[in-house]
Amino acid sequence: MKPANTIFILSDEHNKRVLGCYGHAMIRTPNLDRLAARGTRFTSAYTNCPICVPARASFATGRYVHEHRCWDNAIAYDGKLPAWGHRLMEQGHHAVSIGKLHYASGDDARRNGFNEEILPMHIVNGVGDLLGLIRDELPRRKGAANLGPEAGPGESDYTRYDRSIVDATVNWLKNEAPKHKSKHPNKPWAMYVGFVAPHFPLIAPQAFYDLYPVDQVPFPDMYAHDQRPRHPFTDAMRKSMCFDEPFDEPMVRRAIAAYFGLTSFMDDNVGKILLALEELGELNNTRIVYTSDHGDNLGTRGMWGKSTMYEESAGIPMIAAGPDIPAGHVCDTPVTLADAFPTYVQSVGAQFAPADATLPGASLIDIANGSTPKRIVLSEYHAAASVTGTSMIRCGENNRYKYVHYAGLPPMLFDLKADPFERKDLGRDAQYASVVAECEKALRTVVNPDTADRNARADQAEAIARNGGKDAILGKGTFRYSPPPGVKAAYH
Repeated sequence: MKPANTIFILSDEHNKRVLGCYGHAMIRTPNLDRLAARGTRFTSAYTNCPICVPARASFATGRYVHEHRCWDNAIAYDGKLPAWGHRLMEQGHHAVSIGKLHYASGDDARRNGFNEEILPMHIVNGVGDLLGLIRDELPRRKGAANLGPEAGPGESDYTRYDRSIVDATVNWLKNEAPKHKSKHPNKPWAMYVGFVAPHFPLIAPQAFYDLYPVDQVPFPDMYAHDQRPRHPFTDAMRKSMCFDEPFDEPMVRRAIAAYFGLTSFMDDNVGKILLALEELGELNNTRIVYTSDHGDNLGTRGMWGKSTMYEESAGIPMIAAGPDIPAGHVCDTPVTLADAFPTYVQSVGAQFAPADATLPGASLIDIANGSTPKRIVLSEYHAAASVTGTSMIRCGENNRYKYVHYAGLPPMLFDLKADPFERKDLGRDAQYASVVAECEKALRTVVNPDTADRNARADQAEAIARNGGKDAILGKGTFRYSPPPGVKAAYH
């Protein structure tokens, strides 16, 4: 395989169901749909954690959450574990980051695995969301209740930030990429682009919001209170993450329209990057992967935001295109964000270090070409509004089952072949007890979920103590979302 320049574009909180190439009837995502048509679309892609900071640590290190121990949005990647960018820089490749990273600090790009960070966004004040550390008695995150009332058309700090990211990316491709090609023709560069859309606030630029008449957008599945499934984990999460409490039907429809608008806005920004590559004559010579750090429940089951193991939240879009990647192909093999590490290394023609032999990931290029690595893909959650540690795997023949393990609580089990929208939880069905047992056995070959739960709580307790204790954190409150560069966090 010939080495090639490689770009990963990572959006934030993109529900994979809201993409034309994934079958959505209404959403307009022409640029990502064209990318999928000239490449491979992965149907079973997952985040390694359905919240920003841990997911991005897995993307960087190629490690699962219980390995890198960035459990939540207050314990971020700090460069101590090698990232894919470190491997590339060691071998003379240029690694550039543009946009949201959500690492511990932006003081030293090389420590984070980059030659340069452009417009980086990291955790707030180097400490992040301290409120998420408190899990013994879940605090009520009252700012979440603003999600619905503010939804609608307009501009936000995030839409302005994404515009600056795409401008910086196009500028780098036009002005810097040719220099690297001239100086280092045998050392392809690697780029990471981190957009924020369609992450809330659900405020979409008017032209994109107007694409989706509020009386025509689909209503969330299982939204009515008597339709919402009950489980101790999600019941507690709804009380802590009180997103849905103010919603009425018109508000729901505005929120959906705004999310759709933000998705189309993001797709438009991706299109500008693809156009720049085309104008430079490099589109067909560059490997491009589009994905997201996690999804969004988007009102399904009365839940918004991320943090659950349902497909809307833990599932992510994953599209790869470029040299040696099959065109017009659909791949059902499960993949995760941890696969970014081996993909970058292989794509630019670099070599792995001996320590990389234990990485759980595999190259997306190989998988797109038919490789089926013998592994169990894993997603974990130990962060905000979680009463206990959560682990999710795909298992069974052809990975038909999704198993969700809750430390100390009943499991969930879904037959995704028969029930792709996860409307029937089989976890407590006696007829599926043997399947649950086999899935738990498979999970424990990858992680001891009870040990991971204890380790997370111990690390979080230490972080609470370092930051003045529980009462001090509760007294300060938190922010709703990390602000982009140049904007101060608003605590409440």
